[in-house]
Amino acid sequence: MKLFKKTVSRIEGLNEKMMKECKDRVDNLIKPQGSLGKLEDLAIQMSGITGEMFPVLDNKAIIVMSADHGVCDEGVASGLQVVTEVQTYNITKGITGVGALAKIAGADLITVDIGVMNDLIYDNIINRKIRYGTANMTKGPAMTYEEAVKALETGIEITESEIKKGRKIIGTGEMGIGNTTPSTAILSVMGDIHPSEITGVGANLDAAMVENKAKVIERAIALNNPDK
Repeated sequence: MKLFKKTVSRIEGLNEKMMKECKDRVDNLIKPQGSLGKLEDLAIQMSGITGEMFPVLDNKAIIVMSADHGVCDEGVASGLQVVTEVQTYNITKGITGVGALAKIAGADLITVDIGVMNDLIYDNIINRKIRYGTANMTKGPAMTYEEAVKALETGIEITESEIKKGRKIIGTGEMGIGNTTPSTAILSVMGDIHPSEITGVGANLDAAMVENKAKVIERAIALNNPDK
């Protein structure tokens, strides 16, 4: 918990002064104002993040954390859970969607097993397994409080290790069949929104499966009664 609290305390807002200077410069280049659309917004945002007018972002990485979800027992996913394991291996080979994007961006892929159901034996996968998949959240907490904090701190530690390698920009991602069910549950609780309003198709669920997924989330929230 100490690392988590320390990291949260270090989070700062954007450098508004540098963003204004960057916007003034962008607006005074020899081109119509706003003609580069979102590229201009990104340039200004990156100046705000780095505090630099000309940030160098050449050393890039994408960290992908892989884990399984016990709530898959409730039929909330169209894919088999073994896909988590298969795709985690595939990520390291660069043959998944994130691999294609990383290649185009010139970013290194960092793959972490933080909770896949089986042991993954591969040099390019970092083993930081906290448990072998979460518990079924319709039967009780998916994780203990201590496990949840450890998961957050593991993400911080992996990120800090990449920063020490000189990374200028880091992307984050995850792999885990059933992942949109707990994430929707969290959003439902944090936003005071009924699950039926925000439950999506995930990996191509049909209407009946989406309805089931929303009801599963509703049951899990009612059972666990989380304090947001």
